[in-house]
Amino acid sequence: TAFLHGELEEEIYMEQPEGFKVPGKEDLVCRLKKSLYGLKQAPRQWYKKFDSFMVDHNFKKTKNDHCVFIKRYESDDFLILLLYVDDM
Repeated sequence: TAFLHGELEEEIYMEQPEGFKVPGKEDLVCRLKKSLYGLKQAPRQWYKKFDSFMVDHNFKKTKNDHCVFIKRYESDDFLILLLYVDDM
């Protein structure tokens, strides 16, 4: 479900899914407003949204691995978040 939160930057259309075809409108296609699992763009779009959220909350990406986020506090405490997503 994580990939459903990615915003698409381009127009993408898909055939109507089996079981959801409207009688008399079988030739119409669906325009996607959000990414779906299986789209080539899905992992990238989801990561962009996740990265934006982390930056907004004062996390910094490490230079060596862009899936490692660190947040430092004034008390010299810190929080490390390691991100792993299937197929990413």
